[in-house]
Amino acid sequence: MARSLSNNSNINFLNIKSGFLSWIFTLDHKRIAIMYSVSIAVFFLIGGLFGVLLRLELLQDRIPNATDTSYFLSANHYNEAFTLHGAIMIFLVIIPSIPSTLGNFLLPLMIGAKDVAFPKLNLLSYYLYICGALFLIMTIVYGGLDTGWTFYTPYSVETKTSTTLAVTGVFILGFSNVLTGLNFIVTVHKLRAPGLIWFRLPLFVWAIYSTAIIQILATPVLAITLFLLAMERLIGVGIFDPSLGGDPILFQNFFWFYSHPAVYIMILPAFGIISELVTAHSRKCIFGYKAVALTSIAIAILSFFVWGHHMFTSGQSPLSSVIFSLLTYSVAIPTAIKIFSWVATLYKGSIQFTAPMLYVFIFLILFLIGGLTGAFLGALSVDVQLHNTYFLVAHFHYVMMGGAIMAWIGGIYHWWSKLTGKKYSEYYAKLACIIIFIGFNLTYFPQFIMGSRGMPRRYYDYMPDFQYYHNISSIGSFILSIGLFLVLFNWLHSIFFAEPEANANPWNLKSLEWSEETVVPIKENFKKQPIVTYNPYEFDK
Repeated sequence: MARSLSNNSNINFLNIKSGFLSWIFTLDHKRIAIMYSVSIAVFFLIGGLFGVLLRLELLQDRIPNATDTSYFLSANHYNEAFTLHGAIMIFLVIIPSIPSTLGNFLLPLMIGAKDVAFPKLNLLSYYLYICGALFLIMTIVYGGLDTGWTFYTPYSVETKTSTTLAVTGVFILGFSNVLTGLNFIVTVHKLRAPGLIWFRLPLFVWAIYSTAIIQILATPVLAITLFLLAMERLIGVGIFDPSLGGDPILFQNFFWFYSHPAVYIMILPAFGIISELVTAHSRKCIFGYKAVALTSIAIAILSFFVWGHHMFTSGQSPLSSVIFSLLTYSVAIPTAIKIFSWVATLYKGSIQFTAPMLYVFIFLILFLIGGLTGAFLGALSVDVQLHNTYFLVAHFHYVMMGGAIMAWIGGIYHWWSKLTGKKYSEYYAKLACIIIFIGFNLTYFPQFIMGSRGMPRRYYDYMPDFQYYHNISSIGSFILSIGLFLVLFNWLHSIFFAEPEANANPWNLKSLEWSEETVVPIKENFKKQPIVTYNPYEFDK
């Protein structure tokens, strides 16, 4: 009997059932989150390899009067490589990265629920994600894709590559995002533990909730837009193509009405992770909790009113451009409140220089650079000069990868024991963090200089004047890749070879995901319904 009880005490969501079928038919939000994590990591690898191919091409010495066969990639293959790099990284990696992995895993745990509100819908969202991803990946084999990740018309209507296959994949991915967002909103409203009032919710939950609002309201616009694009290609309906009586600027309005809120689908969950990590690893209650919580909602709302700043050079009216410019700067207010809150929380805190905390510092530096350079692009006169240059490429990567991906990696390290039950190497985690920081800045900071000097983006060839900066950028991308592979190595080594984590609450925190005595959550999350009577951000003196 004693042996049986001992064995039962070690049963958790990872080992309660075994076998491939137990995973692909699971309704457990934690297992679905793990499956999302593995899938996204695979697509991250594929998308990242396309990025390295681009840098290999741009690393080569420029040859006067060179032919198309003089370089590593031909012009057409270069177009396909940067299109697939962008489409895979945006739609298959960054957009679902935090909500579908850490969001799926942690949301029910953080609010004291046994699962999400609709477990079967949650599994369906994963199946749709895989289905949409396969459609997008199939373009590599069936005809390629060379439109850029934005699918701009009229070229996307006219090209002979597999645009219809790609937009079908993104259309299906949109359903996955909507179902995930719907599940999260209902879960937060209906399944919170007794005593867990709104202003006791973890800030990560506020961020995921705000993201879900954007997913539900904005994603259908993209889905309809891409459906119309497919119909135009298949049966010649004149909607976006001028030769068919359509308007390509209409496509831009529809596309960016979704795609700028999509920026906050990517970055708002990262804000939530940083809020959790700052307070946990500085051993200090978050400064201005209510303000940080409400600014997540504010950013979600404002994100729907700024899409026109992507179209300053499209010929829209000067009045529209001025209004969109002002609205763009308004988004900086709630974002600045968050940054000031994090810095104030760190001030006089008992900062622990753990691997997750190092990623917080990386996030703050890189996102601040990305945000400040975004202010240049929000100014009308400056944007006219910088539009479609490498300055935009650098800004976008500092915000998206320097923000969302760095926060995601830091969050995975922070909750690693809950995800896997294992310890990771703190030494290799910190070493990888330093390598990533050096490689990232070497890769993208020279692109600010190139862009300000007029180097257009998406060009497979360039003047010799830019070769020095491209060489630095390419070398930086190789260093960045080494850092990311070291992160992957650390995780895989931890899973297969590391010692189990013995402490169920290694950071000594009070939020509900750390409240159970088991290191890895049991299938039902909690042995009994938790009741919240305290602030999860309080620390013992």
